[in-house]
Amino acid sequence: MANHKSALKRIRSNETKRLRNRYQHKTTRNAIKKLRDADKKEAEAMLPSVLSMVDKLAKKNIIHDNKAANLKSNLTKHVAAL
Repeated sequence: MANHKSALKRIRSNETKRLRNRYQHKTTRNAIKKLRDADKKEAEAMLPSVLSMVDKLAKKNIIHDNKAANLKSNLTKHVAAL
């Protein structure tokens, strides 16, 4: 166990950040699944918000920049093909 006050605080803050990152990542994954299941009109309406969510994950280093780019590309192609 940690012996320093700052180490104890770091443990608490890391856990808080981990839970927040996990929530945001799961929410984005669910939005992506919903977008893939939607019909053309709904998908076109949802696309900007889902792409924004993916960008935010990449900006906060929850997912890698390349993964974000691949997701955005594939989702855009999927919606265009509907």
